[in-house]
Amino acid sequence: MQKAHILIVEDEDVTRFNLRNLFEAEGYEVSEAIDGDSMDEMLKANTINLVIMDINLPGKNGLLLARELKNNRDLGLIFLTGRDSDIDKILGLEIGADDYLTKPFNPRELTIRARNILSRITQGKPEPENAMYSFNGWSLDGNSRKMTSPQGSEIPIPRGEYRALRLLIENAGQIVTRQELIKEMTGRELRSNDRTVDVTIRRLRKHFELDDNAPEFINTIHGEGYRFVGNID
Repeated sequence: MQKAHILIVEDEDVTRFNLRNLFEAEGYEVSEAIDGDSMDEMLKANTINLVIMDINLPGKNGLLLARELKNNRDLGLIFLTGRDSDIDKILGLEIGADDYLTKPFNPRELTIRARNILSRITQGKPEPENAMYSFNGWSLDGNSRKMTSPQGSEIPIPRGEYRALRLLIENAGQIVTRQELIKEMTGRELRSNDRTVDVTIRRLRKHFELDDNAPEFINTIHGEGYRFVGNID
């Protein structure tokens, strides 16, 4: 079996060196980049499965670079950064990162989180080919991972958002717990104070705001989870 390939995007030499040693010791193939330009070169020359990226980088910062990466359906992203404010964490997750860790970090925790993401990407169940869901004039294409509004606007959505919406649609009218959603989205268990699910639902609701006449498709069931209430065609 081919090794999973991790790209470390970090301009601090010692941190980058330590991360490379950490993941090579775990049996992964590891490449390095120090900024957006070198990251792009590595992505063009290699099949990368997971990017572990700092936010504070020379040139374009990690948040801007993540926006360019988020539509790659086969690429995982972990932010590993010293920026620990809730605003930065929420923004990073909203952009489409699979996870967000702050420095200093526990190496064992990082490798476990990376392994979970890689397992889902390289070995997990594939997205249903040609799966198409329609509701209230909207459509969700599982092949291209795009939503189309009733007006015909196409909206590419990150992998995590797609998986959350697909799970909600497939269980329309039923309560889907936050634990079920995080498991479908990331392959991991829900942690205390974890905002990943809430941020994802908020992002999905914003997509629907493109249609002024769209009802609220995702209801919050306080203390339990969320429920999709659109009319499935």
